[in-house]
Amino acid sequence: MTIKPLIILPDPVLRTVSAPIERVDDEVLKLADDMLETMYDAPGIGLAAIQIGVPRRLLVIDIAKEGDPAQPMVFINPEIVKSSDDRSVYEEGCLSIPEYYAEVERPATVTVKHIGRDGKEHMLEADGLLATCFQHELDHLNGVLFIDHISRLKREMVIKKFTKAAKAKV
Repeated sequence: MTIKPLIILPDPVLRTVSAPIERVDDEVLKLADDMLETMYDAPGIGLAAIQIGVPRRLLVIDIAKEGDPAQPMVFINPEIVKSSDDRSVYEEGCLSIPEYYAEVERPATVTVKHIGRDGKEHMLEADGLLATCFQHELDHLNGVLFIDHISRLKREMVIKKFTKAAKAKV
């Protein structure tokens, strides 16, 4: 497994809409393993392939608490087929927007259809942190960032800050 460099705001790659994966093969499974290794190293609880510059519909999640055994989940071509009217608010952060956090409101429960590592279709009902994390990562596959769910003023301030930091590195 290989730790990959993360794409950081304001890189326009983060706004790319990811393409579906045609079949689950060794290349896709290796990508999923590399993504898990990258996510654990960061450390984070979720990662979309686009965050390492790969515009494919693949995301990984592990919301196990620190000290508990890892519970890696791989979602290939994920989609939400049902979401609750009930809402929940979580403070979200993002590996592609380091050290910035904001409260985001999303559906409290989602039903997710996806292909697993085994190449078969699965359904998962998620609530709580898992539902929030899944929606956050799925947004990445559609070129959406969690800052798109906050006020325009706050979003513009964050983008300006990261744009300035990126220019300073050049």
